[in-house]
Amino acid sequence: MNQELAAVGPVTLAAGPIRLVPLTLDHVPGLQAAAADGELWNLRFTSVPEPEQTRAYVEAALKGQAEGHRLPFAVLDAASGEVLGSTSYHDIVPAIARVEIGYTWYARRAQRSAVNTTAKLLLLTHAFETLGARLVGWRTDNFNHASQRAIERLGAKRDGVLRHHGLRRDGTVRDTVMYSLTAGEWPEVKAHLHWQLQRPRP
Repeated sequence: MNQELAAVGPVTLAAGPIRLVPLTLDHVPGLQAAAADGELWNLRFTSVPEPEQTRAYVEAALKGQAEGHRLPFAVLDAASGEVLGSTSYHDIVPAIARVEIGYTWYARRAQRSAVNTTAKLLLLTHAFETLGARLVGWRTDNFNHASQRAIERLGAKRDGVLRHHGLRRDGTVRDTVMYSLTAGEWPEVKAHLHWQLQRPRP
Protein backbone atom coordinates (compact mmCIF):
# COMPACT_ATOMS: atom_id res chain seq x y z
CA MET A 1 0.00 0.00 0.00
CA ASN A 2 1.40 3.36 -1.05
CA GLN A 3 1.95 5.90 1.69
CA GLU A 4 1.66 9.52 0.66
CA LEU A 5 3.14 12.60 2.26
CA ALA A 6 0.98 14.59 4.63
CA ALA A 7 0.08 18.06 3.34
CA VAL A 8 3.25 20.13 3.01
CA GLY A 9 2.39 23.66 4.12
CA PRO A 10 4.04 26.68 5.76
CA VAL A 11 5.30 25.97 9.25
CA THR A 12 7.73 27.48 11.75
CA LEU A 13 10.43 25.17 13.10
CA ALA A 14 12.73 26.20 15.94
CA ALA A 15 15.55 24.76 18.03
CA GLY A 16 18.72 26.04 19.64
CA PRO A 17 20.13 29.12 17.90
CA ILE A 18 17.73 29.32 14.96
CA ARG A 19 14.17 29.56 13.73
CA LEU A 20 13.00 28.47 10.29
CA VAL A 21 10.04 30.62 9.26
CA PRO A 22 7.99 30.71 6.05
CA LEU A 23 9.81 32.85 3.49
CA THR A 24 8.06 36.08 2.48
CA LEU A 25 8.94 39.22 0.54
CA ASP A 26 9.53 40.91 3.91
CA HIS A 27 12.75 38.88 4.14
CA VAL A 28 14.28 40.42 0.99
CA PRO A 29 16.42 43.06 2.80
CA GLY A 30 17.62 40.50 5.34
CA LEU A 31 18.55 38.03 2.61
CA GLN A 32 20.44 40.76 0.76
CA ALA A 33 22.43 41.52 3.92
CA ALA A 34 23.11 37.84 4.58
CA ALA A 35 24.35 37.23 1.03
CA ALA A 36 26.56 40.32 1.23
CA ASP A 37 28.45 38.68 4.10
CA GLY A 38 30.99 36.91 1.91
CA GLU A 39 29.53 38.13 -1.43
CA LEU A 40 28.11 34.64 -1.79
CA TRP A 41 26.60 35.30 -5.21
CA ASN A 42 30.14 35.15 -6.64
CA LEU A 43 30.28 31.40 -5.99
CA ARG A 44 29.44 29.98 -9.42
CA PHE A 45 27.99 26.72 -8.07
CA THR A 46 25.44 28.13 -5.61
CA SER A 47 21.91 29.53 -5.92
CA VAL A 48 22.60 32.67 -3.84
CA PRO A 49 21.01 35.67 -5.59
CA GLU A 50 22.83 38.85 -6.46
CA PRO A 51 21.52 41.84 -4.45
CA GLU A 52 19.35 43.21 -7.25
CA GLN A 53 17.96 39.73 -7.97
CA THR A 54 16.89 38.90 -4.41
CA ARG A 55 13.26 39.93 -4.78
CA ALA A 56 12.93 37.86 -7.97
CA TYR A 57 14.59 34.94 -6.13
CA VAL A 58 11.98 35.11 -3.36
CA GLU A 59 9.14 35.51 -5.85
CA ALA A 60 10.33 32.38 -7.72
CA ALA A 61 10.44 30.45 -4.43
CA LEU A 62 6.92 31.57 -3.55
CA LYS A 63 5.73 30.62 -7.05
CA GLY A 64 7.12 27.13 -6.45
CA GLN A 65 5.26 27.03 -3.16
CA ALA A 66 1.99 28.05 -4.83
CA GLU A 67 2.52 25.28 -7.40
CA GLY A 68 3.04 22.73 -4.64
CA HIS A 69 6.61 21.59 -5.35
CA ARG A 70 8.60 23.85 -3.00
CA LEU A 71 8.36 25.12 0.58
CA PRO A 72 10.91 27.89 1.24
CA PHE A 73 12.13 29.10 4.64
CA ALA A 74 14.09 32.05 5.93
CA VAL A 75 16.67 30.99 8.53
CA LEU A 76 16.65 33.44 11.44
CA ASP A 77 18.87 33.95 14.45
CA ALA A 78 16.57 32.95 17.34
CA ALA A 79 17.80 35.70 19.64
CA SER A 80 18.01 38.69 17.31
CA GLY A 81 15.63 37.75 14.48
CA GLU A 82 18.41 38.52 11.99
CA VAL A 83 18.19 36.68 8.66
CA LEU A 84 21.08 34.21 8.36
CA GLY A 85 20.12 32.60 5.06
CA SER A 86 17.51 30.42 3.41
CA THR A 87 16.62 26.78 2.80
CA SER A 88 13.75 24.87 1.19
CA TYR A 89 11.94 21.64 0.76
CA HIS A 90 11.71 21.12 -3.00
CA ASP A 91 10.84 18.54 -5.64
CA ILE A 92 8.03 17.44 -3.34
CA VAL A 93 6.41 14.24 -4.66
CA PRO A 94 3.46 13.40 -2.37
CA ALA A 95 2.48 10.16 -4.14
CA ILE A 96 5.75 8.46 -3.21
CA ALA A 97 6.40 10.37 0.03
CA ARG A 98 9.60 11.93 -1.31
CA VAL A 99 10.96 15.39 -0.63
CA GLU A 100 14.33 17.04 -1.18
CA ILE A 101 16.16 19.66 0.87
CA GLY A 102 18.05 22.35 -1.01
CA TYR A 103 18.40 25.98 -2.05
CA THR A 104 20.37 26.20 1.21
CA TRP A 105 22.83 28.98 1.91
CA TYR A 106 23.99 31.01 4.89
CA ALA A 107 25.87 34.23 5.55
CA ARG A 108 29.57 33.55 5.92
CA ARG A 109 29.45 34.29 9.66
CA ALA A 110 26.90 31.48 10.13
CA GLN A 111 28.91 28.89 8.22
CA ARG A 112 30.91 26.26 10.13
CA SER A 113 28.62 26.74 13.11
CA ALA A 114 25.67 24.87 14.62
CA VAL A 115 23.27 26.63 12.24
CA ASN A 116 23.34 24.14 9.35
CA THR A 117 23.29 21.03 11.56
CA THR A 118 20.36 22.44 13.55
CA ALA A 119 18.46 23.41 10.40
CA LYS A 120 18.92 19.94 8.89
CA LEU A 121 17.82 18.30 12.15
CA LEU A 122 14.65 20.43 12.14
CA LEU A 123 13.89 19.78 8.46
CA LEU A 124 14.58 16.06 8.64
CA THR A 125 12.56 15.61 11.83
CA HIS A 126 9.60 17.42 10.29
CA ALA A 127 9.91 15.50 7.01
CA PHE A 128 10.13 12.03 8.52
CA GLU A 129 8.10 12.40 11.72
CA THR A 130 5.35 14.84 10.72
CA LEU A 131 5.05 14.66 6.94
CA GLY A 132 5.69 10.92 6.80
CA ALA A 133 8.45 11.05 4.19
CA ARG A 134 9.88 7.71 3.11
CA LEU A 135 12.94 9.35 1.58
CA VAL A 136 14.63 12.76 1.77
CA GLY A 137 17.02 13.72 -1.02
CA TRP A 138 19.70 16.31 -1.75
CA ARG A 139 21.39 17.42 -4.94
CA THR A 140 24.49 19.54 -5.39
CA ASP A 141 26.93 20.76 -8.02
CA ASN A 142 29.79 18.36 -8.74
CA PHE A 143 32.25 21.17 -7.97
CA ASN A 144 30.58 22.16 -4.69
CA HIS A 145 32.80 19.95 -2.56
CA ALA A 146 31.92 21.78 0.67
CA SER A 147 28.24 21.01 0.12
CA GLN A 148 29.01 17.38 -0.65
CA ARG A 149 31.04 17.03 2.57
CA ALA A 150 28.25 18.66 4.59
CA ILE A 151 25.61 16.31 3.15
CA GLU A 152 27.82 13.28 3.77
CA ARG A 153 28.43 14.39 7.39
CA LEU A 154 24.67 14.23 7.89
CA GLY A 155 24.77 10.52 7.08
CA ALA A 156 23.12 10.68 3.66
CA LYS A 157 24.10 8.14 1.03
CA ARG A 158 25.52 9.17 -2.34
CA ASP A 159 23.18 7.80 -5.02
CA GLY A 160 25.17 8.84 -8.08
CA VAL A 161 25.82 11.62 -10.56
CA LEU A 162 23.45 13.02 -13.20
CA ARG A 163 25.78 14.19 -15.95
CA HIS A 164 25.16 17.34 -17.99
CA HIS A 165 22.14 18.02 -15.81
CA GLY A 166 21.63 21.75 -15.24
CA LEU A 167 22.77 25.28 -16.02
CA ARG A 168 24.96 27.26 -13.65
CA ARG A 169 24.53 31.02 -13.33
CA ASP A 170 27.57 31.57 -15.60
CA GLY A 171 26.02 29.55 -18.43
CA THR A 172 28.16 26.43 -18.00
CA VAL A 173 26.47 23.06 -17.55
CA ARG A 174 26.91 21.18 -14.31
CA ASP A 175 26.87 17.55 -13.30
CA THR A 176 24.58 16.99 -10.30
CA VAL A 177 25.55 14.77 -7.39
CA MET A 178 22.50 13.10 -5.80
CA TYR A 179 22.18 11.96 -2.17
CA SER A 180 19.36 10.45 -0.12
CA LEU A 181 18.33 9.27 3.33
CA THR A 182 15.56 6.74 3.92
CA ALA A 183 13.06 6.59 6.76
CA GLY A 184 14.75 3.41 8.00
CA GLU A 185 18.10 5.20 8.26
CA TRP A 186 16.65 8.24 10.00
CA PRO A 187 16.76 7.10 13.68
CA GLU A 188 20.54 6.53 13.57
CA VAL A 189 21.14 9.79 11.71
CA LYS A 190 18.93 11.67 14.18
CA ALA A 191 20.95 10.34 17.11
CA HIS A 192 24.18 11.33 15.36
CA LEU A 193 22.94 14.87 14.67
CA HIS A 194 21.98 15.30 18.31
CA TRP A 195 25.44 14.06 19.31
CA GLN A 196 27.09 16.55 16.92
CA LEU A 197 25.16 19.42 18.47
CA GLN A 198 25.82 18.35 22.07
CA ARG A 199 29.48 17.33 21.90
CA PRO A 200 32.03 19.71 23.42
CA ARG A 201 33.59 22.13 20.96
CA PRO A 202 37.40 22.55 21.01
